[in-house]
Amino acid sequence: MSINRPAATALAAALCLLTAACGASSDDKASDDTAEVAASKTGYPVTLDNCGQKETFKKAPNRVVVMNGASVAEVSTLLALGQGDRIVANEQSYGASEVAGRAAAIKKLPTGNVKLNDAYDVPRETMLGLRPDLVLSTTSYGFAEKNGFATRDQLGEVGANTYVSPQGCDQDTSKMTIADSYQLLRDMGKVFNVSDQAEKLIAASEKNIAAVTDKVKGEKKPKVMVLFSNMSMGGNDFSSVVAKGIYNDILAKAGGANAFENASKTSFADLSKEKVAATDVDALVVIAYNDPNPAAYAKKLLKEFPQWPAAKNNAYVTLSDSMYLGPSNDLAVQKIAKVLHPEAF
Repeated sequence: MSINRPAATALAAALCLLTAACGASSDDKASDDTAEVAASKTGYPVTLDNCGQKETFKKAPNRVVVMNGASVAEVSTLLALGQGDRIVANEQSYGASEVAGRAAAIKKLPTGNVKLNDAYDVPRETMLGLRPDLVLSTTSYGFAEKNGFATRDQLGEVGANTYVSPQGCDQDTSKMTIADSYQLLRDMGKVFNVSDQAEKLIAASEKNIAAVTDKVKGEKKPKVMVLFSNMSMGGNDFSSVVAKGIYNDILAKAGGANAFENASKTSFADLSKEKVAATDVDALVVIAYNDPNPAAYAKKLLKEFPQWPAAKNNAYVTLSDSMYLGPSNDLAVQKIAKVLHPEAF
């Protein structure tokens, strides 16, 4: 049978695919085996699918920039995983933490002497000048060119990987849950080859939350108002009131419910004083965002609305980073549950 050269070449290629035994296959196989052994020892390469974009890490990043994003989730996660020494510029801080020593540790991190732009974050040219190999942003907002930021493609061109935290792809955090905090831990565990540490943190958190949930199981769920202290984000008197997001998951695990869950379709509600006054509030959770005295704000609200059950029972708790995306949600669950169900503890 006569076979012309193109047909023979195609047939050989097909046989190659079926038998995996072409020409210099023994050398290729040895090379592949060596690569597999090396990868199993180092944990690299690691590829994450992040907001529909593939990010491949060939080694642990050593020049990490943490964007502001009005968050402490990313910097707290890196510190919890023991990776603080890899940060060359951190723009995140709440000025407080439920974890002993964390606020001080964040304060000690380098800022890169960055002059923030009008969006209170790292502008494009400054970012590129920091020569990062990983940039973390709470949402995709931090990589939007129209906002004056370096895009993911621009950062990729200078050798930097990028990462948007869970639920941040479309900048809608209303569906965020504690599981997203665990996802952030797992992803960073893979990126820095400390997955064992990440899983230990997750297991401890799950155990702590399960213990609390078990204690408050079957109890009546008090209505809780969650808001940031002394913060204005809208046009009404109460514009930093939480409606949806991870906060509600934390409340549910603590045996409570959000009094204003239906006040908005997004994460925050912009409410009038009249609306707030007309709602029964059994307890307050005040989140401190760089406020040195959130308790004073909580007491002010209780005095302003004496008709609330919360005011009559002086039921409030102040929190900071544990109430947001991050590695310490179990602490928020514990602290809130003790206010809502003191008899269970």
